[in-house]
Amino acid sequence: MTYVFDTSSLSRLKHFFPAVFKTIWDGLDALVQAGTLISTREVFNEITQRGDADPHVDQWLKDRKEIFTTPTADELRFVATIFQVPHFQALIGEKQRLAGTPVADPFVIACAKIHQGTVVTEERLKPNAAKIPNVCAHFGVRCINLEEFMQEQGWSF
Repeated sequence: MTYVFDTSSLSRLKHFFPAVFKTIWDGLDALVQAGTLISTREVFNEITQRGDADPHVDQWLKDRKEIFTTPTADELRFVATIFQVPHFQALIGEKQRLAGTPVADPFVIACAKIHQGTVVTEERLKPNAAKIPNVCAHFGVRCINLEEFMQEQGWSF
């Protein structure tokens, strides 16, 4: 199973201090080495441009930059398919359009769809919203949060 991480779930890792939660970080490293934990270049761009940087998580991600894939032609075509649904065009907010800041959500979903993977995000399904879980549900892409991901790995502390 391939897990495609969204910015929100990678950011949430800051609550798991590496010196205290070594097992989590070892488990994440094992998944990275196996090629089953990936993300997209756009997520890396969001993380490096955010204002709430976390030194531990940011360094861990920079040291594993290979997980951030460049979208393939198939993924780009699927991003276009997402935006053919007028409601999902709201994935790109006005602030992001005006500021030209990175927008990772459609690329995360497309990556998971093409790799037959699972999106890991902290966003929640919200009726009539243009949120990752809503788009995933529409296109049949599995979507879980970080806690569910850890449960699937069989991690308990």
